[in-house]
Amino acid sequence: MPSNTPPRAIAITGASSGIGAALSRRLAGPGCSLALIGRDAGRLARVAEECRSRGASCRVGRIDIRDTGQLSSFLDSFDREQPIDTFISNAGILDGRHADEALEGSDAARRVLETNLLAAVDAVHAVLPKMRQRGQGGIVLVASLAALVPLPDAPAYSASKAGLLSYGLALRDALAGEKIKIVVACPGYVSTAMADIHIGSRPGEISADAAAALILRGLRRNQAVVGFPTGPFWVTRFSLLVPEFLRRRGMCGPRFHVAQGAAPQD
Repeated sequence: MPSNTPPRAIAITGASSGIGAALSRRLAGPGCSLALIGRDAGRLARVAEECRSRGASCRVGRIDIRDTGQLSSFLDSFDREQPIDTFISNAGILDGRHADEALEGSDAARRVLETNLLAAVDAVHAVLPKMRQRGQGGIVLVASLAALVPLPDAPAYSASKAGLLSYGLALRDALAGEKIKIVVACPGYVSTAMADIHIGSRPGEISADAAAALILRGLRRNQAVVGFPTGPFWVTRFSLLVPEFLRRRGMCGPRFHVAQGAAPQD
């Protein structure tokens, strides 16, 4: 059921930049406690400073979310101080085919799947049991439109986001009788540091702040899937139903490759 009560204790992974930082700033306010998790200490500190200037209290965790033990310990500690009512799993990386490759490498594929899917599932299970004990809570999983239309230049990224979408929808149904919201966000192109390594066209790109506003609106409304921009979202939802040759033709324009260097985390 939709609720007008704003969350008071929120944990956000990938909070140091992009959508995660925008969500943090939008949620920050008097009486709000934020647990900001990311890998870049400098960027995290700057986001935390902005959020504190808006009246929020912040706890910062410089953590690679693949370190399940460290992440669980941090979330448990924060939850003891202020029971988490909202958890946003936003951390993720983009990697795929580089300019000199025909296909992404196996090491990159494994890293993407471990970060975007397996670590996200582990993070959910770090907070969900206590939410169930308290009989309330909200979880947002940030996937991608790539969950609906596989990207030939980033198969593992597409698989990780498709897995996250399916996991979130299945979890939502499993918890349908409990007062816990499960919302999956499927953004299209968003202007972030992660998007900057995408060398190719980015049709319909929006700002991270606009994306954050749409995600939080979806959470308030308890939408199963929050997809945007609206046009591309509905096109991608039906893309797997069209003949393969048409889908391939439609994907010719958005072809891309990934810039050399480490794939940044959201």
